Amino acid sequence: MLTAVKAVKGMTGRVKQFNKAADDLWSKAVSTVRQPVESLFNWQIEKTDIQRASKVRSTKGLLVHVFGKMAAAFLGAYLFNS
Repeated sequence: MLTAVKAVKGMTGRVKQFNKAADDLWSKAVSTVRQPVESLFNWQIEKTDIQRASKVRSTKGLLVHVFGKMAAAFLGAYLFNS
């Protein structure tokens, strides 16, 4: 999993300044990769309410729930936005 760079406690100002350019480039690259994925997941949660699976009792039931919700969301997006 890619994460942005966090500051280390107790690091001197000179070391922070030395690492700043590389840390900023890394954080930008990570953000560029993560943002579309997070947008897709947010769209999926908004359209399907996929997190509400309280009545699911088995792995097979969970898979049916997840793939059914996803298929309905993509089919609805295809039919109503084309």
